[in-house]
Amino acid sequence: MKLTILGGGGFRVPLVYGALLTDRGEGRVTDVVLHDLDAGRLQAVARVLAEQAAGVPDAPAVTATTDLDDALRGADFVFSAIRVGGLEGRADDERVALAEGVLGQETVGAGGIAYGLRTVPVAVDIARRVARLAPDAWLINFTNPAGLVTEAMSRHLGDRVIGICDSPVGLGRRIARVLGADPNEAWIDYVGLNHLGWVRGLRVAGRDELPRLLADPGLLGSFEEGKLFGVDWLRSLGAIPNEYLHYYYFNRETVRAYQQAEKTRGAFLAGQQARFYEEMRDPGAAALAAWDRTRAEREATYMAENRETAGAGDRDADDLSGGYEKVALALMRAIARDERATLILNVRNGSTLGALDADAVIEVPCLVDANGAHPMSAAPLPGHAAGLVTAVKAVEREVLAAAESGSRATAVKAFALHPLVDSVNVARRLVEGYREVHPGLAYLR
Repeated sequence: MKLTILGGGGFRVPLVYGALLTDRGEGRVTDVVLHDLDAGRLQAVARVLAEQAAGVPDAPAVTATTDLDDALRGADFVFSAIRVGGLEGRADDERVALAEGVLGQETVGAGGIAYGLRTVPVAVDIARRVARLAPDAWLINFTNPAGLVTEAMSRHLGDRVIGICDSPVGLGRRIARVLGADPNEAWIDYVGLNHLGWVRGLRVAGRDELPRLLADPGLLGSFEEGKLFGVDWLRSLGAIPNEYLHYYYFNRETVRAYQQAEKTRGAFLAGQQARFYEEMRDPGAAALAAWDRTRAEREATYMAENRETAGAGDRDADDLSGGYEKVALALMRAIARDERATLILNVRNGSTLGALDADAVIEVPCLVDANGAHPMSAAPLPGHAAGLVTAVKAVEREVLAAAESGSRATAVKAFALHPLVDSVNVARRLVEGYREVHPGLAYLR
């Protein structure tokens, strides 16, 4: 089987390849094609993969190319893990938003909208190429904002594009762990959009164990989300929110912390990864060791400003191991081998959530088999959650409309309607600010 990774020079690609090395089953991936616009980054990542594969019999063969069409032809699976504008673009997203006193995070609020506006046209072009050059391929979308980009691609690929994220998996794993349950045997009732969802139940052997967690302040405050949101707020919600909801529930505090930080997250990662890729220019450097060291620092500093605001302390060691690559491997295996699996994925809604239309991409547990991912039925969201989900989905739709039409007025509308942007005038200034720093937004007129 051939797997094509778009954004193949990206820093997290070795996580995916490491997962592939553990798969010895029939029908496994035998050929990996890395595609990237930056040949130097491709070479650096290929070196890391070569060291990972050392001593592994029948490791998937790796090739690299800067030709997108060549990379896509004959693919069975395509991973889209691109970053339009690079980490420098992410840093600009944060800087422009924070100057206006609003959040610039890459998937939430103004930063997420800016990222979406410059990513959607590229993602749509990729989807059209896949439909033409690899019509039988399944496209697995890693590219952020994951829900928005998956929905844009689904308009051209239908249900053959599936979005993934490791946040719900990590959240469910932490809840199961603190309850003394096996995460692999727990059913997680998780519903929402990407980076905007809630765990409403966790069933083990048919019994919902979440009420036991909510009733025990000691247990509830012992893991990441309990520390981040606070025991009282979680008990008020009666659910455990995705960590990204901290940007909504504690927005003022988070914006202030980001404004006061020495560097934004994007600026930190841009500098950190630039050092890694620079080190890889030395042919004698130990590629895998350098990558491991850089990744450990990256994971340890994840959402550091939010944890500082909440007084949550450092991340637990068990939360530093990633996870999205495991979701990707499980998804591929379920489709390629018809090994039924239940995974939390970003897929078209159908009739799952009555508050949204059938084509809206949502993030829910899905049954996966050879025919793809099928969202499982879900109880309606409570009013506060339904209001937030419908508001953010409306913003996503305006982003898609602006990307399709090139309308600056529609882009302003997308920003202005977001719950974390509190002024139409701020929305106008954001559009102008982003157009000034991002050449890829020149299409907005």
